[in-house]
Amino acid sequence: MDTGQILADILVGGELKVHLIGVAGSGMSGIAGLLVALGHHVSGSDKARNIEIDRLEKLGLRFYLGQDAANISDADLIIFSSAIRPGNVEYDEAIRTNRNMVRRADALAAILNCKKGIVVCGMHGKTTTSSMAAHALKVGGLCPSHYVGAEIPILGTNANWDSRGEFFVAEGDESDGTLAFYHPEHAIVLNIEEEHLDYYADLAAIEVVFNQLLSQTRGKVIFNADDANATRLCSPHPGAVSYGESHTAFYRFDDVHTKDFQSHFRVLRGGEPLGAITLNVPGRHNVSNSVGVVALATELGVPFAKIAEALESFRGARRRFEIKYRSDRYMVVDDYGHHPSEVKATLATAKNTGRKRVLCMFQPHRYSRTLKLKEEFGRAFHHADVAIIADVYPASELPIEGVSGQTIVDEMVREGHEAASFQPDRKRIALEIGRALEPGDVIISLGAGNIHEAGTILARDVKQLDELQTVMGHGSIKLYEPLSKHTTMRVGGPAQFWAEPETEEAFARLVRFCTLNELPIFVMGRGSNLLVRDGGIRGVVVHLSRGEFKKIEVRDGKIQAGVGVKQKELAYAARDAEIGGFEWLEGIPGNVGGALRMNAGAMGGETFRQVVSVRFIDPHGNFHMKTPAEMDVHYRHCGTLDKNYAVSATFVGQPGNAEQIEKLLEASTQKRRTSQPRESSAGCIFKNPEQCPAGKLVDELGLKGARIGGAKVSEVHGNFIVNDGHATATDVLAMIDKVKEVALRERGIKLETEVQIVGEEKGIHD
Repeated sequence: MDTGQILADILVGGELKVHLIGVAGSGMSGIAGLLVALGHHVSGSDKARNIEIDRLEKLGLRFYLGQDAANISDADLIIFSSAIRPGNVEYDEAIRTNRNMVRRADALAAILNCKKGIVVCGMHGKTTTSSMAAHALKVGGLCPSHYVGAEIPILGTNANWDSRGEFFVAEGDESDGTLAFYHPEHAIVLNIEEEHLDYYADLAAIEVVFNQLLSQTRGKVIFNADDANATRLCSPHPGAVSYGESHTAFYRFDDVHTKDFQSHFRVLRGGEPLGAITLNVPGRHNVSNSVGVVALATELGVPFAKIAEALESFRGARRRFEIKYRSDRYMVVDDYGHHPSEVKATLATAKNTGRKRVLCMFQPHRYSRTLKLKEEFGRAFHHADVAIIADVYPASELPIEGVSGQTIVDEMVREGHEAASFQPDRKRIALEIGRALEPGDVIISLGAGNIHEAGTILARDVKQLDELQTVMGHGSIKLYEPLSKHTTMRVGGPAQFWAEPETEEAFARLVRFCTLNELPIFVMGRGSNLLVRDGGIRGVVVHLSRGEFKKIEVRDGKIQAGVGVKQKELAYAARDAEIGGFEWLEGIPGNVGGALRMNAGAMGGETFRQVVSVRFIDPHGNFHMKTPAEMDVHYRHCGTLDKNYAVSATFVGQPGNAEQIEKLLEASTQKRRTSQPRESSAGCIFKNPEQCPAGKLVDELGLKGARIGGAKVSEVHGNFIVNDGHATATDVLAMIDKVKEVALRERGIKLETEVQIVGEEKGIHD
């Protein structure tokens, strides 16, 4: 049986054995579903399964995870997707054994001919328009079958066979010339311009394919009168029907008003008003697309009232200005647009939402498109206040030397864009966009590759950010704050959420929320005695440095201080009140909270020797007050504060003379200046072992000045590792490990770190 006969058999059914290579793709899964509905025995293979495969298996699909030559052993026909190339084991086996093989478009063309086919085609807007058309005909009672290129929630699936109706609405793909395969009853032509230049030589080559389709269309050709190329090619057709905003259009729209994500407009037919439409998908381009649907449905006899009802109830396709998250503060949108015209229209829609700024992350699709349309891309981002361009998603192409996301950024800069940048590491794009986010912004991920994954991450984190801000109330919270800005070592990755509450009650609410939602929480002071890994900290990092946490109060010879008070501030408050015993705190870079948690000490002093009481919050947001005797206090550690969070403490000293205290403070300052390095550090790295001070041990081991990357052992004090300005946390950790290894090997001493080491090794989203 030859391929032509097999495709003819598809028209009438007949239980063929059909195998699809790459069946999990959105286009191929739709073909599989239609073939099952037509009564064929359908199998398919792919590298991974998805929800659509699970659904199709219940209908009868036999699915193979992974590809193997044996999978095609009994197939009458093999259908392969455009992503399948020589080198695929099933494809190669089919060629070797001379099996009947067709591309997806061949199969779709055959299925389309089972009914009166309606092909929706053009470079942009096909999926949304074909979905609208199928929905409008369905609401109009025509029971259409459909095939579209994405998941459409309102249609239920991307493809459906309805034996009751005579029409079949299909999205026609022009990208590889297969549009010429279709012989439809009717067609909608949205736009024609230079695109898919990896396949076509130029616009003339594209027009050859469209002309072939038009010559094979038996009934109406409904075309966009606002598109010059579509008008030129389509208007000579005997069934030509025009639509658009142009006064020459037979179906014309005017009086357009937009609000939020709705468009309200009027439609006229031959100059006579048909009525008003409310469309619930955003963008003026979608107003135009919907009028093409009005023209189609009206020509097929659907009452205007039913068309208006359908368009008002229509909701868009996945990845077509898909709102991933929306609130009064923020919005996150994802869109498939990857051609300059699509980018420009989508960003205009985002700008018209009324938000303060548009933050865009765009992934170019194919090297050939990026190179040939680079100037058009350079002009397409006018409505993006911030634009970060990823590296090229190659699809099936090999790289072209000198072509990358930077190619587009260079063109944008030439066009005067002031906030365009290239970020080749896709994981960092979400971090950079999130870091730039301000209340009132809209974030949009754009592209046909996998940039939507960054959009999904941001939608999730922005939603959580919104919830945290609402719960906390007073104070600020933001995404992906670099912790290198907040540690004295000046290294460390980002905080997933960086929160700065201003009141104890706000902090308590935040703690309670994190506990209930199993969201990690880490309280950070001034970042001394702390080393954050390069992957950052997952969850909420709380910085208690504002409002009530900065209060100092002296009463009856005692000092009450919030945990955000710096050690130096506490020392000078004691001096002003003529209270002695706090001089050793001068020069310690940390704050009260960190000192309590670590029971910090220096020069013979120790924090808890001067503590009268500590006020803290438990994981459920309840307040407690305890004395040191009631707490689990040890050398350089307070166990009570491992899972509880100090908010303030009361300290006691002894009566002193302001002049004498000042001299002691100056002496403390001088000693630190001469005995400790001035470069960025986390303070003492190691606890002092019993045998000798850690600094002396490191000196005796000859490790002063030892370096790994930008981290080196201080030449001033051996128990300090300093950052020369270019160190990473990985450098510092490697230096720590080296010192430990030498101490154990040479002296048999097992050094323990005093510095607290926290965070993720890879990243907060890994």
